[in-house]
Amino acid sequence: MSAVTDASGPVDQKESSASPEVTILFVGLCLVLGIGSRQLLRGTRVPYTVALLLLGIGLGALEYGTHGGLGKFGASIRVWANINPNLILFVFLPALLFESSFAMEIHQIKRCLVQMVLLAGPGVVISTFFLGTAIHFLFPYDWNWKISLLLGGLLSATDPVAVVGLLKELGASKKLNTIIEGESLMNDGTAIVVYKLFFQMVQGDTFNVAQVIKFLSQVALGAVALGLAFGLASSFWLGIIFNDTVIEITLTLSVSYLAYFTAEDGAGVSGVLTVMTLGMFYAVVARTAFKGESQKSLHHFWEIVAYIANTLIFILSGVIIAESILHSQRTITGQSWGFLILLYVLLQVSRVIVVALLYPGLRYFGYGLDLKEATILIWSGLRGAVALSLSLILNRSSDIPPLTKEIGALFVFFTGGVVFLTLIVNGSTTQFLLHLLGMDKTTDIKMRIVDYTRYEMNNKALEAFRELGEDEELGPADWPSVVKYITCLTTEEGHRMHPHAISINENEQRRMHMQDTRLRLLNERSCFLSLSPFLARALDSISYLQVFKLLIGECLTKDG
Repeated sequence: MSAVTDASGPVDQKESSASPEVTILFVGLCLVLGIGSRQLLRGTRVPYTVALLLLGIGLGALEYGTHGGLGKFGASIRVWANINPNLILFVFLPALLFESSFAMEIHQIKRCLVQMVLLAGPGVVISTFFLGTAIHFLFPYDWNWKISLLLGGLLSATDPVAVVGLLKELGASKKLNTIIEGESLMNDGTAIVVYKLFFQMVQGDTFNVAQVIKFLSQVALGAVALGLAFGLASSFWLGIIFNDTVIEITLTLSVSYLAYFTAEDGAGVSGVLTVMTLGMFYAVVARTAFKGESQKSLHHFWEIVAYIANTLIFILSGVIIAESILHSQRTITGQSWGFLILLYVLLQVSRVIVVALLYPGLRYFGYGLDLKEATILIWSGLRGAVALSLSLILNRSSDIPPLTKEIGALFVFFTGGVVFLTLIVNGSTTQFLLHLLGMDKTTDIKMRIVDYTRYEMNNKALEAFRELGEDEELGPADWPSVVKYITCLTTEEGHRMHPHAISINENEQRRMHMQDTRLRLLNERSCFLSLSPFLARALDSISYLQVFKLLIGECLTKDG
């Protein structure tokens, strides 16, 4: 963000007079609110992230309404509400991006990569120009094309922080989860690059088509190269660390932040794409470098980091939205609220157009995409802290012509409103939509595995029951009474049918067995990876393991 990092805005006098230590009060309060919300919402259909956003809006409105009457607590809220938006990106994004990309499965990344690129490349461009054109012609602010396209590019970023948090909560299918999560990660990087391009144009820089292509290629491909470089260097270091979980986990944390900072502040490339590449490199190559318990500890560590970051960033987003809107009442009129609703509708229309135009490719490549999944893909285009931070960065630069304070305030208002509406409307109704489309049901494959597991457990119980009957000391027991009270020991044949012993044709049975095999291999893959270093030591060669892992991936991804 070197193009806009140096801009600084006005600092609240109350915030500047607050003692630095009050900042920790807001962090502690947010975590307590997060813990309480998570506990209270368990078993309900209210998404955790939506509740956090509402809490943040409530805190921001409370601080504004009391006019500084909350003491140190209010001072702490003001400090965070006036935080440099670049700092939001630099503090929260690296950890969240790395955790999401590192957790993705390699064989699913391989199969869904083309779909992700379609949505994050052409999809962002289509959305940017559609929204920019609609804003230019429908909104009454006399913005030129560059400013209209700037807002369109800013709003084209589906936020990985919002999307990943929601999908993990709702338990969407792994395939759909991978496509949406991967698209959000790439989309975010692409949208920030497009935002930078139009921001430079607004400031007076000129680009021809060749220069635009060169700029986008350098920023995107440079980010991939930088992410791979950090991945190679850190994985080599991991290879010479022996049995020190603390160092291994600390290295992953430090390299994610260093990679993001180097990309944004040093190399001038996309930090989002850099960290995403780094995380995927670890998922593909470096996962086996974590020995024994290190892998389990690493998973728990990043899960906690992601939870804390999500909790803070959504409450903070709510606070910023409330404070920004309430402090811009002179600029924000009743007409502005009407155009906010129109912008939200246009955002959904742009998502429909993107998915519809790219649907042939989305359906052909990877695992394919049916209409139900396309519907969820459209509805899950949430906006979050990234778009909000970009609008705040622009607001701090709004004293640079042709930007004005009014344009900056409207950008923050529209972006904050869209973030609120997508999280509240789309986020809270996605689970209902999944249920309406019948996509929240347990698949037939999983049900067959559950039935077979129950069948085998019942057989083992019956075998153990018969052995107890033959025991010398337990033989005289009243076994008919035992059977009466332990219903799983019933001997009725209909309850213990093998799940594969059903009347289907041979082709269908072969397909069913292949699907079951794929799912079981997928479920066992993580276990195999955690054991692989020990197997490698026993075999004195890692090559056998690499071949075996490749075979597993091919079995999981081949058709038929």
